[in-house]
Amino acid sequence: MTHSFAVCAYGDSPYLEACLRSLVRQSVPSERLLCTATPSAFLKDLAKKYGFRYCVREGKPGIGADWNFALSQAEGSFVTLAHQDDVYGAHYTEELLRAVKRYPNLALFTSDARILKNGAIQRRSKAECVKKLLRLPLRLPFFKSTTAGKRLSLRLGNPIVCPSCAYRRDLLGVSPFSTSLRFVLDWDLLYRFAAEPGSWFVSERPLLLYRIHGGAATAALTENHVREAEESAMFRRMWPEKIAALILRAYRSAYVDYKS
Repeated sequence: MTHSFAVCAYGDSPYLEACLRSLVRQSVPSERLLCTATPSAFLKDLAKKYGFRYCVREGKPGIGADWNFALSQAEGSFVTLAHQDDVYGAHYTEELLRAVKRYPNLALFTSDARILKNGAIQRRSKAECVKKLLRLPLRLPFFKSTTAGKRLSLRLGNPIVCPSCAYRRDLLGVSPFSTSLRFVLDWDLLYRFAAEPGSWFVSERPLLLYRIHGGAATAALTENHVREAEESAMFRRMWPEKIAALILRAYRSAYVDYKS
């Protein structure tokens, strides 16, 4: 089994270098790529400094297209799409290797994450505790390997933190991420990916620090209601109209966690 970290980078992020350092410091090394649709001397120099392969996508930047490009450039049998603002625990790849050894048919590895805001790790919110509960089916042998079981963990919201995922690349297909979605493209992919063969494994060790700040895409898409519109569409895909509306009403309470 081989593994790749593909970092999708934009502009001159003040947090990118911390992300790259966390990937270099992994207890088990992986292939490392820095991918961008907004090339700059800053990004090229950082890639060289930390030993990342520098990959430039031609065309207009877009989350789905950028993630698809990063996947296409990676060579590992498993790929983690790292977000430029986040910090990875030193044993992330080591935990992935243990999961592959335990489940040879592993299709998806994911982990718990903690929120990093204003330079400090935040206390667990109610929303984070609910997400941990929603991931329970992925810790049960029968559910983690069936389509219904994997989708069960996604029906009341997406409890999986996207940058904590390592996807088995040969099961994803070509350009698996939607280019029309801006917020739920990871949830949309997971719902479809659940139909593919193989087990999903979740480590409840917090192997990722998920950074929240004023310039983060998550915060921006929450403020401009793109998040709400796309999450509403996802719930309506899985539930009748009235039930979907009730779930979304309760789900909105989690939005406060993503304000800087």
